[in-house]
Amino acid sequence: MRNTQVVAGRRRRKKILRQARGAYGARSKHIKIATENLHRGWAFAYQHRRLKKRDFRRLWITRISAASRAHGLTYSTFMNGLLKADVAIDRKQLSELAIHEPQAFEALVETARKYTANS
Repeated sequence: MRNTQVVAGRRRRKKILRQARGAYGARSKHIKIATENLHRGWAFAYQHRRLKKRDFRRLWITRISAASRAHGLTYSTFMNGLLKADVAIDRKQLSELAIHEPQAFEALVETARKYTANS
């Protein structure tokens, strides 16, 4: 009896091996091991796409905290002052300002300080 699934199966296996190309040893050569490795990698990729957002937010908060402490305010006091002053800048932009535009960040610190002192 003639096997009619050869081409489709080979195409499927070639696709898996092509995706596993950078792996070490049997993980890029043997179909079963390569498949397991790929599935594991996809699971980690999915998980870390979500963790990436948390990691970046943590980084931005750390940068803002360090920059605001250099100007004599804690992170929470600084953010509370900006909230009361109706300054709507997200943490990513605040961290960029702290690194690349120290004068602009200092002006924001003074604004926050003014609004925390008045309360």
